[in-house]
Amino acid sequence: MADLHGRVALVTGAARGQGRSHALMLAEAGADIIAADICTSVPTAPYPLATREDLDTTVAEIEKLDRRALPLECDIRSSAQLDTVVAAGLAEFGKIDILVANAGIWALGRLWELTDEQWGEVVDINLNGTWRTIKAVVPSMIEKRGGSIVVTASVNGFEAGGGMTHYVAAKHGVLGLMKNAALELGPYNIRCNAVCPGIVDTKMNDWQGCYDMMAGHPGGTPEDRREGAYSWSVLAGRGLLRPSAVSKAVLWLASDDASDVTGVALPIDGGHSILPGVNPAPVRDF
Repeated sequence: MADLHGRVALVTGAARGQGRSHALMLAEAGADIIAADICTSVPTAPYPLATREDLDTTVAEIEKLDRRALPLECDIRSSAQLDTVVAAGLAEFGKIDILVANAGIWALGRLWELTDEQWGEVVDINLNGTWRTIKAVVPSMIEKRGGSIVVTASVNGFEAGGGMTHYVAAKHGVLGLMKNAALELGPYNIRCNAVCPGIVDTKMNDWQGCYDMMAGHPGGTPEDRREGAYSWSVLAGRGLLRPSAVSKAVLWLASDDASDVTGVALPIDGGHSILPGVNPAPVRDF
């Protein structure tokens, strides 16, 4: 495992799911953690978001690893709240070496049926929020002339996804943001990379809309979600991926083991991105 002793990492969306997994794996490698999460739901998210209790659980798990943790509630749609988080982290730890900009939501809706609110909220959290998070942290990294930023994109950052245009557009934007951040921050020895997960077993996709999508019809079940996920991978036995699969990539990118790596979009998807494409529902007459 990479050695992060003496490092401080800010992880957004840290209360549960991939964010919690990232925070714990970074802590296990020796980092102290600033754990940030919104800890409330947002109107257009079709599933409940994490709670303060979830965030407190993350912190307790970090402390069991004998690492320090600073829990902070933060909505990444607010630059002011992000600036407060960064200021609190710097006051507590004196520096931020690693940023994992992980917070995001997933939702469904055909592009011509999306409301302005549905489009705006997904883009504002997933894309604009990632930019705001980087913007808040970067000045302190520039001052100490070094740092590693890892953003959470998706396989939908480089491929289409039916019924989720707002999410796909936002994640494509995240990859553009990452590349330009890597370009502009490189002279300060600040690296920026992206992880691009496939379908990961978290609350984000454990709801009726995902069941229906994976089943291919209304009335899908959790079993349809579980079984359908096997069709998303090339590697044998890979269905829903564990959050730790993504965390291992985050840890590597954050560490000195990847000290010469920047501007990279790294898929963690069981080979999903190399699957030959087929149209599962061809229209034969119009």
